[in-house]
Amino acid sequence: MSINLMPYFQEYEQLVSLSEQVFKRVNDEYPDKVKCVEGCSDCCYALFDLSFIEAYYINYNFYKKYKGREKEDLIIKANEADRIIYKLKRSAHKDFKAGMDEAEIFVKMSKERVKCPLLNDKEMCSMYEYRPITCRLYGIPTAIGGIGHTCGLSGFEEGVEHSTVNLEIIQNRLYEISTRFVSSMNTRYKALKEMLVPLSMVICQEYDEDYLGIIKESSADTNTLKNQGV
Repeated sequence: MSINLMPYFQEYEQLVSLSEQVFKRVNDEYPDKVKCVEGCSDCCYALFDLSFIEAYYINYNFYKKYKGREKEDLIIKANEADRIIYKLKRSAHKDFKAGMDEAEIFVKMSKERVKCPLLNDKEMCSMYEYRPITCRLYGIPTAIGGIGHTCGLSGFEEGVEHSTVNLEIIQNRLYEISTRFVSSMNTRYKALKEMLVPLSMVICQEYDEDYLGIIKESSADTNTLKNQGV
């Protein structure tokens, strides 16, 4: 596939680096409240979606890292998790149709727990070096849509002011990168830039040319000639 991934991957990695710097700064400021330690997997049961650039980056590295039976086993786990998440999202949609407030639905969904397919038997992440930004910030106070959240195992207390990461700023940046990334593709699916999917779905599907709707050069040339009346 003739897409220059590196500029967009590098932009994403810069955002990853910035997020880790923010986590370190908060950790240094509140060392007695951040409880993240090796082997703790509380964040590995949280529900959240990934933007297109983050999904593509993780998908690319997953299929590069895993082959054969090991890959298939992880895909099976991802499919199982994805079915659970689908049911939860369908229930949330029904709540919305029934008139439940969006903020209330968000809080309700944030309390759901689904095991990440990348969490192995040792309670460690199978893709730790490529884990999403949300995972990297878990354990310190964050906020989105005016609703604050922090790890239930941390020492941060509700109603007490702390340094808080505004996730909307990060999401907006991810959307900007995704938009330019999709614009660089010769794809029929321009709405890819709007894509938000759970990690389980990212693992289940290889992002090949067919999935991405890449238009072959020959097809594009043919269409151009047709449009010109040739």
